Amino acid sequence: MTRRSRDVAWAVVLVLAIGAQAQVPMLAHAAEKTCFQVAAPWAPELDVRSDVAIIYGMNDSFASRLAGWHDRGYVTHFMTGIAWGGYQDYFTGKFDGVTHNEDGQVERNGEIIWHGRNVPYVVPSPAYIAYVKSLVRQAVDAGVVAIHLEEPEFWARAGYSESFKKQWQSHYGFPWMAQHESPEATYLSSKLKYQLYFDALKEVFAYAKAYSESKGTRVRCYVPTHSLLNYSAWRIVSPEASLAALPGMDGYIAQVWTGTSREPVFFNGVRQERVFENAFLEYGSMVSMTAPTGRKVFFLTDPVEDWPRTWDDYRRNYQATFTAQLMYPMVDSYEVMPWPSRIYRGRFKVEGSDVTQPISRAYATQMQVMVNSLNDMPLSDNRIDGSHGIGVLLGNSMMFQRFPTHKEYEDPQLSNFYGMALPLLKRGVPVQTVHMENLGFAGTLTDVRVLVMSYANMKPLSPDVHQHLAAWVQQGGVLIYYGRDNDPFQEVREWWNTDGRQYKAPSEHLFELLDIRPTADRERYECGRGVAYIVRRDPKELVLEPNQDGAFVEMVRRAYEQDARAGTLQMKNHLRLQRGPYDIVAVMDESVAAEPLRIAGPVIDLFDPELPILSEKMVAPGQQAYLYSLRRVTDAGRPKVLAAACRVYEERTEGRSYSFVAKSPSGTQSVMRILLPAAPVEIAVTGPDGQPVNEVEPSWDAGTRTCRVKFANHCDGVCVTLTW
Repeated sequence: MTRRSRDVAWAVVLVLAIGAQAQVPMLAHAAEKTCFQVAAPWAPELDVRSDVAIIYGMNDSFASRLAGWHDRGYVTHFMTGIAWGGYQDYFTGKFDGVTHNEDGQVERNGEIIWHGRNVPYVVPSPAYIAYVKSLVRQAVDAGVVAIHLEEPEFWARAGYSESFKKQWQSHYGFPWMAQHESPEATYLSSKLKYQLYFDALKEVFAYAKAYSESKGTRVRCYVPTHSLLNYSAWRIVSPEASLAALPGMDGYIAQVWTGTSREPVFFNGVRQERVFENAFLEYGSMVSMTAPTGRKVFFLTDPVEDWPRTWDDYRRNYQATFTAQLMYPMVDSYEVMPWPSRIYRGRFKVEGSDVTQPISRAYATQMQVMVNSLNDMPLSDNRIDGSHGIGVLLGNSMMFQRFPTHKEYEDPQLSNFYGMALPLLKRGVPVQTVHMENLGFAGTLTDVRVLVMSYANMKPLSPDVHQHLAAWVQQGGVLIYYGRDNDPFQEVREWWNTDGRQYKAPSEHLFELLDIRPTADRERYECGRGVAYIVRRDPKELVLEPNQDGAFVEMVRRAYEQDARAGTLQMKNHLRLQRGPYDIVAVMDESVAAEPLRIAGPVIDLFDPELPILSEKMVAPGQQAYLYSLRRVTDAGRPKVLAAACRVYEERTEGRSYSFVAKSPSGTQSVMRILLPAAPVEIAVTGPDGQPVNEVEPSWDAGTRTCRVKFANHCDGVCVTLTW
């Protein structure tokens, strides 16, 4: 017994639990709330304890890997790339006797864009789609219940291969145009890239549904994808929002993590990483993409990332992205991590050292507390504190204007989007995004009072967009349009300047529907019961230089308070959400105040691997907090595990005792905070072999009636019984 445990006024006895089993089987969960993707076979140190194991990659070991995870009680899915993967057998001719290097995405200099050895990023030809179908067939035959085809990615700088030229001729009916030669060629090239992967997914998913039904089941089909913001920033084209209405499409995994969210952005003239803010907007774009369609979405976070950095860096940014995902209470399904082998077996440096080392016990414990909390994270009708109802319009065509540039028009770091969003978010306004592709769905604009938009960085793909926007404004909505309408993509051959239409810019069509004739000396126009503002500046001008966003913010304030009559526009330096017993908090720097935010206790600090009880938590600017409020515990008279670095099964309360089985990856440390009616007089902790677990560290907090217990985790289960 440790010195610390002797300091508390109660006795702890470690006893052998009668009838303890060597292994406690885990039943498959009916719900698929949490998941992780894994390429490695099951191993004790990788046993993450989520509901679903998504087995990655089709090869000779797939069946055995699938069986290994299934036999440990996991629901099993299959994942592979739709634009790349371990597809050497396709490119070397093993699949059908023909090599297919012509399907590689090719840059202007003639170089193939490679994803890995002998595997390029792919132009999805009919032969390639047939190959992907063969992978799906094998997965269905193996018994998976869902298929994930991840990252439909076509690089904007690609588009010069013979395969792509053939697809161009077939799609457009006229010869290929080199995309670097004109804005129109760039736009048409990106539209085709977008369409090719939309068609590829449509065909493969239709096959997956039909083939699985022929086997007496029906698999679900998901697309794990980066956000529209990230693909636009990284100059990648993908179908994105259009997939939400695709028959056979069941949902997405929102691939947002440190690697995407640390992309530097401009604000107040400074280009730097703003990980929390970027992640918040990325997750929000995935919500706006899916919410009107009813499609399921899993939010992903990663405790590490693809690029080698330090453990300290990983932890800071994991906390930021994790906090951002929890700010969306309408989502309660999560991919808790990709690649557990990289996390538990990886070696990275710590700050101030050149020596690589495995994950620390403290970070592994903290991460497991966070991951396991997601298994219990509730949906909530609560909203982030602050002023709601302000949206920024997005569209898939943001991806079409990113590369190459023309006529020296630049949009550094996607600043034409961030110029509309960051001045509000940095002032504590939980701005939301709205996908123009979803405007036709009822409810898309129901909660939006003020909508900010620009065509400096995107274009409407059909006139229907303007029909929906005009109707919304005339019924009482408030629209703020920022844009000079002088970027070179205004001139591409599109619906607004063909078939009898002669608008110089698509916005002219919108203004005509609103019965507006803009003049240089006027910004505000009444339109039916609504109002439109037109400002002839590009949004990027609000963030590329210091102190340029003041007039924009005041316009939003006036539109919100006076025109929309939505209440006072609150300005603050933080976002906070109460979600069940959880407090999710982010305090932003570069904001309206530099003071920390005080959260009243008692709370459990879930970012601290010791799970301390705090009487208050002070959150400084630039930091986030994840807290369990002991004031909001439901059914507080019943024993329960409030937070733990393990997952709890087989809970039983009998008389004056409470017992359960705790599981987590072997070789890691568990810490638990347990609510009890009274201080325990006896604790029994036994391993899967039935032997007492040594080095148990208990402590009791009388004020909150919580017991903290530490012990070594085991994938086969540690039995814990507390008696009071």
